[in-house]
Amino acid sequence: MRNGDGELSDVGIVAIGRNEGQRLVDCLVSLKSRVPRIVYVDSGSKDGSVERARDLGAIAVALDDSLPFTAARGRNRGLETLIEQWPDLKFVQFIDGDCQLQEGWLERARSFLVANSTAVAAYGNRREKFPERTLYNALVDRDWKGRPGEIYGCGGDVMMRISALRDVGGYRDWLIAGEESEMCVRLREKGWRIWRLDGEMSRHDVDMHSFKQWWRRSVRGGHAFAQVSYLHRKSACAIWKKDVARIVFWACCLPLTALATMDPSLLILYPLQIIRQAWREGLFRRESWRNALFDSLIKFAEMQGVFKFYANLLAGRLQTIIEYK
Repeated sequence: MRNGDGELSDVGIVAIGRNEGQRLVDCLVSLKSRVPRIVYVDSGSKDGSVERARDLGAIAVALDDSLPFTAARGRNRGLETLIEQWPDLKFVQFIDGDCQLQEGWLERARSFLVANSTAVAAYGNRREKFPERTLYNALVDRDWKGRPGEIYGCGGDVMMRISALRDVGGYRDWLIAGEESEMCVRLREKGWRIWRLDGEMSRHDVDMHSFKQWWRRSVRGGHAFAQVSYLHRKSACAIWKKDVARIVFWACCLPLTALATMDPSLLILYPLQIIRQAWREGLFRRESWRNALFDSLIKFAEMQGVFKFYANLLAGRLQTIIEYK
């Protein structure tokens, strides 16, 4: 199969990014050999990403900086441009500019959607390219793992039916994170189903080297949990409601109760929880203790994100993107 002919002729690609440098080049080069219909949407890069994308044959669109940059806004603009250029496309593969699709993924995802008329999205396993380089890369690599089967939401790298996306109005431009799972709520309310396929879909280069980066990424995650669960608070699926409840209990209610009652014995729950988590993954594995410790720490970063969302909600402020790179 060459230049997107054959079974991939009804598939287009939307890539998004900001200051990804060589990672973006690697992403676009790997895509161009499979599907020529590529739109790259840039969110204010200063590293020449737009020019590089055009040199590689992609249609490059620079978002207007008068509005806040978000991944959701980039994907919507990319899909709009893709449809303008190739109105007969049926499927779109979204991909982040710091990722590379694995060989054979496009064919597998498209075949699955064609064979399953109620499926709107084909998602797969994302893995880190260099999990061995830093502790934080390894932690992020662990986040991507999941079992194949029907799922409630997906991540940024996913193949979707264009007609269904247009029917629900695409992503919500103003969401700074969690926009994929939020849209999946609306798609499922229309009767569509989302599936995770077995095997690798893409390789991601998070390139994370510091605790500060990990913390900020986790704050963003907490903000997403709070914002999306609030947005769909009346929905039957109650998306992320339990996640927010766990965050608030471990990172707010428990420490405040210990402080208010002057009873430090309550804090014994933290080491007990770490032991419990380590037991699940294998008590005698070093990685189990590392993961258990960070699973506890992350609640406090996520609580900061929850607080940010509700503080902005009460003040009527629009939250800008929380960057960690």
